[in-house]
Amino acid sequence: MTKQVPLGADRRDAIADAAIHLVATRGLRGLTHRAVDTEAGLPPGSTSYYLRTRSALLTACVTRMLARDVSGMPPNVDHPPLELVVGMLVRLTEDRPDDLIARYELSLEASRQPELQAAIVEGGRQLRTMLAGFLESLGVPDPAGAAWPAAAMIDGLMYDRVAGAGSTLSPEAFEAAVRRSVTALIEGLRADR
Repeated sequence: MTKQVPLGADRRDAIADAAIHLVATRGLRGLTHRAVDTEAGLPPGSTSYYLRTRSALLTACVTRMLARDVSGMPPNVDHPPLELVVGMLVRLTEDRPDDLIARYELSLEASRQPELQAAIVEGGRQLRTMLAGFLESLGVPDPAGAAWPAAAMIDGLMYDRVAGAGSTLSPEAFEAAVRRSVTALIEGLRADR
């Protein structure tokens, strides 16, 4: 059976998905237009047709990961907001480790590339705005101001899980540690009146 070759927006997504996987598994040195074509199962030259420059390819990775982050936000139903935050963090590290590893690689690269930095800053702003909504529902004063330190702590937990000593924890131990950390953070932010 032959692999279905995606077209249009689906092809752009396939290119970004392949690029994210390559960055996560091979680092930025392993990311070439040709390698993306091969990884995505696309005809040679496809990636260059859609994304002419390396900068455009890197920015497409950031945009795709942000779209997945936004679409992965669960609706606020039947779960306390704290459990939603814990669940999202745990699921992200389990289901999308490539995205996290690629994001950390791309974040470092962005310190040298203004266009990529702009995409990462905008994505972070959008995610922090969403996080502020969760914090507000948890009774945190100044949720917009609290979103930055909360996001930084959550990001640190995810980084440690995919690239640090936290990778040695069992899934149960990691989830318990996340719950404890997020609970302590929320309690601290609530007390900051």
